[in-house]
Amino acid sequence: MNFKGYKILVLGAGISGVAVAEILQNNGADATLNDSKPIDKIKIDFSHLKNLGVKLIFGEQNEDLLNGTDCIVVSPGISINLPLIKNAKELGILVMSEIEVAYQLCKAPIIAVTGTNGKTTTTTLVGEMLETTGKEVVVGGNIGTALSKEVESVNSQGLVVAEISSFQLEGIIDFKPKVAAVLNLTPDHLDRHYTMQNYKFTKEAIFKNQTSEDYLVLNYDDPQIRDMSERASSQIMYFSRNTILDNGVYVNNGIITIAWNNQKYEVCPVTALKIKGGHNVENALAACGVAFLAGAQITDLANVISKFRGVEHRIEMVSAINGVEYYNDSKATNPESSIKALEAFDEEIILIAGGRDKNTNLDEFMNLIKKKAVHLIVLGEAKERFKEAAKKSGVSSIHSVESLNEAVTLAHSLAKPNQVVILSPACSSYDMFSNYEERGRVFKNLVLQLS
Repeated sequence: MNFKGYKILVLGAGISGVAVAEILQNNGADATLNDSKPIDKIKIDFSHLKNLGVKLIFGEQNEDLLNGTDCIVVSPGISINLPLIKNAKELGILVMSEIEVAYQLCKAPIIAVTGTNGKTTTTTLVGEMLETTGKEVVVGGNIGTALSKEVESVNSQGLVVAEISSFQLEGIIDFKPKVAAVLNLTPDHLDRHYTMQNYKFTKEAIFKNQTSEDYLVLNYDDPQIRDMSERASSQIMYFSRNTILDNGVYVNNGIITIAWNNQKYEVCPVTALKIKGGHNVENALAACGVAFLAGAQITDLANVISKFRGVEHRIEMVSAINGVEYYNDSKATNPESSIKALEAFDEEIILIAGGRDKNTNLDEFMNLIKKKAVHLIVLGEAKERFKEAAKKSGVSSIHSVESLNEAVTLAHSLAKPNQVVILSPACSSYDMFSNYEERGRVFKNLVLQLS
C-alpha cells in the first residue's frame, strides 16, 4: 500500500503512535497525531514531528477529527471499540493498526509471536537464533520499539521478528507473517475483549491471512491453541513439553528434539537452558520451532539456548543480600504469568503483588501463594481485592503497603537467608507507573540501594 497523499489520523501518542506518525509523514502522507490527553501531560518531545509537518491535536477526541480523513491508524493503547473508530468505520474510513502499517512498508519476511505469556522471552530467543543465519535481523513490535520504525532499514534479504499483542492484532487487514507462533491462552485483557472467545478470536488473527506456503507454530499442550489448526491454512508445527510428536518440537529423554519432514534433529539437553521455570522450556521449544522454520541451523539453536540469560523484567535476578535473592518479574501483568514465576522456585517466597487490577480470577493464584509464599505484600489499586482473595484462600501472612518503596523495605526486614523476594505483580502498572518497565527499574534501584 502506498500512503502518499493519504490524510491519516493517528490515534494515541505513545511509542507506536509517535513512530508511525513520523513514518507516514516521511512516506508522503498528511499525518495528524491525536491524543485525548493534553500535550503537557505527555512526557514526550513532539518538536521533531512539528518540524516534519505532522499536525498535533491533543486534549480532545471528537468526530471533527474524521473530516477529510482517509485512514485511521490505531495505537495499541486505543481500543478498536472506541466510539470514534466505530463512527469512522460507518463512514467507510479505513482503520488499521500500527503493525499493519509496518507490514505494508516492510520488504522482509516477518516472523510473529503472540500468546498471553512468554511472548517477549520467545521473541528475543528467536531474534538471537536468527542472527546466526548471517542475515540482517531486527526485533520489534510489543517489546517497546514500534514495528513500523524497525522495518524501515531492512531489505528483502533480512528478517523481522515481532512480538505481537492482541491489541495490535485488532486492527490488521493484510498482515501476514511468514512464520507465526501462538504460545498459550489464559484470561487477560478481558476489560477490553470482554470474553475469552473474543480474546481467542483476536489472537487467531495472526494467521488468518497465511497460506499453505507459510508456517504456524502452536502449543500442542494447550487445547485452545491446538484447536486453532482447524482454522489455519498454513503448515502446522506443534511444540510440546509433555508429548512426543510426529511433526514438531518436543522433549525426548531430556533432549529438545525437532521432528520435521521425516527427519529428526536433536538440539540440546533441556538442562542447557539457563532461565528458570517449566514455562521457559515451552518458550525455548517454541523458539526452536520458529527459528528452524525460518532457516536457523540446529547447532546454532543449541548455542543460543546455552548462552541465553533471559529478558529484563521477567524473573530477572537483581541481587543477593544477606543470603536472600531478589527477583524482578514486573512483566508478570496477569495471575497466570505470576503463577509461572512462583512455580519456578523451590525456596520460600516473599511475594510483592498488586497494581492496576484486571479483575481476573485469583483462586488458582492465591492457592499457590498459600503453598509457596511465607509472606504476601500487596499494593496498588488491586490491594484490597487481592487481600480479600488471599484471606479466603487461607494465606496467613498478608501485608498491605502504599508504595513499592515501602514494599521493598518491608520485604527486606522480613526475609531470612535462603528465601527469595519476588516482585511479580499479576497486575498492570498503570496505577502507579507509566509501564511495567518503569516499575521494574524502580524495583531494581530500590533493591540495589539495600545492598
